[in-house]
Amino acid sequence: MLKRLFARLAFAAALAVGVGFTPASAIDLAKGRTTLPDLVLGGENGDDYTVSQKDFELESGKAYQIDIISNGGKEYKFFSPEFFRNIWINQIVIDHLEIHGPGAPHHLEWDDKGAIRLEFVVIRPGSFKWWIEGLESRGMTGTIVAK
Repeated sequence: MLKRLFARLAFAAALAVGVGFTPASAIDLAKGRTTLPDLVLGGENGDDYTVSQKDFELESGKAYQIDIISNGGKEYKFFSPEFFRNIWINQIVIDHLEIHGPGAPHHLEWDDKGAIRLEFVVIRPGSFKWWIEGLESRGMTGTIVAK
C-alpha cells in the first residue's frame, strides 16, 4: 500500500513538472494592469445626470484599474452585482487608503466629490450591467463586456 502511494505521488510530481506547474512559471495577474478611462459621474457644468462613458470592453484573465469619479452633484450609488461577482478585486483605493479583503462589495457610494479606484482581474467572461441606483431613467447606466 505504501509502495502504491509513493508511485502515485511520483506520477503526480512528474505530471506537474511535465506540464509546467512550477512556482517559477507562475505569473501574478494583478501586475501590469491596464488603466481604463475614468468613469465620471455628473458633469462639471452642473448636469448631475451625465456619465463620461457608458460601455467598457475587457478581457478575461487580464488586470485592470478604473477610477470612478463623482463630481459631487448628487449622491451616487454604483451597482453592478454580476460584475463584482465575476472579478477578483485586488484592492479598492480611496484617498490613497487601500481596502483589501475577500468577497465583492455590495455597491460603491459617493456623498461628495471624490474618486474610488478599483483594481481587479476579470475572472469570467460575460455582459454585466452597471447603474446608478435611482438614476437609471436619467441615463446613468451602462454595460461592461468581458470577452
